[in-house]
Amino acid sequence: MAKTEPNDVDIFLLMHDLFDVRQVSREAALIFDQAVAQNVLGASVCWIRRAAALGGEEATIGHWQLKREGGKRGVVGVVDHD
Repeated sequence: MAKTEPNDVDIFLLMHDLFDVRQVSREAALIFDQAVAQNVLGASVCWIRRAAALGGEEATIGHWQLKREGGKRGVVGVVDHD
C-alpha cells in the first residue's frame, strides 16, 4: 500500500566513473552514507558509478524508479556537465 504522506525523499545518484567519495566535503559526504542520509537527512540514498549501470544508464534509472508495491517513483534529472 502506498503511503499518502511518505515523509521521506528517495535519491538515486549516478556518478562519473572517476568519482571518489573520499574527495567530497564533509557536508556532502553525508549523502553518500546510506544510514547517515536516512537518519540525519531523512533521505533514502542509493548511488553507483556509471560503469556499474547494468544495461545502461536509462535501464538502471528505470529499474530504480519501480516501487516495491508497483507503480513508479517520480524522477527529476539533474545533470552537471563539468
